[in-house]
Amino acid sequence: MSAKKPSKSVSQTAIAFLLTLQTILIGVNAENRLQQGDSPIEVLIWMINQCIPVLKQASSLQEKQKKSLLPRDRRCEDK
Repeated sequence: MSAKKPSKSVSQTAIAFLLTLQTILIGVNAENRLQQGDSPIEVLIWMINQCIPVLKQASSLQEKQKKSLLPRDRRCEDK
């Protein structure tokens, strides 16, 4: 069995938690905007605009993780 580095696992878990928390806070803020009278379409557009950076961060982290899992020779070919 291969041993995983605990710090990497902890950092990945922390990042996943923070991205999830950020998404939840976007939802809470959207609910507040709806209660203040913004139209659902406006709120939906706002939420999409807020979530795009979160999705980009998650995608970037996923790509970094894939690259770190590749064997050394394959990493050199990708550059």
